[in-house]
Amino acid sequence: SMNWLKTWIMRAVSNTSPLSNLAFIQRLELLKSQADELWIPTAVKEELHAHPSPMARAAIEAAIQEQWIRVAAPQETGLKRMLLQQVHRGEAEAIALATDRKADILFIDEMEGRSLAEQAGLRVSGTLGVLLRAKRSGQIGTVKAEIEALRSKTRFFRSASLEAQVLRAGVESL
Repeated sequence: SMNWLKTWIMRAVSNTSPLSNLAFIQRLELLKSQADELWIPTAVKEELHAHPSPMARAAIEAAIQEQWIRVAAPQETGLKRMLLQQVHRGEAEAIALATDRKADILFIDEMEGRSLAEQAGLRVSGTLGVLLRAKRSGQIGTVKAEIEALRSKTRFFRSASLEAQVLRAGVESL
């Protein structure tokens, strides 16, 4: 029943926030089932090493040890240099790496990063998109409970209207 997910997420790249958010609520493994390959750039690995939750940090370290989260440096390109002038290093490297690796999807929450990624021709999804696919495939009971957990444990915030949209049906482009 998970096959439909595999058909379009073969290779994914993630920015810091979706991994950080999911690790906070002990749902990191949802990403493992949604991508055959999950890559992060060096800058994201460094940011994740500084995760404030010891439990989340341990889960992330284990995923990197087990190599279901793989680390690679993006190529030094004009795109990367241009991105570094517009967004944080983690976001810039994640977008650049997703472009290098011809990723099927880039997991990223930040609006500015998402719009730059889309301009670069990438498909994007955020933390909510991951939760939505997990709900549809029966891995989690409700998206609402996970959003509430995120709210209580992180600074995670999405507009009420976007959240209502997600809870109503789930928009593919999340």
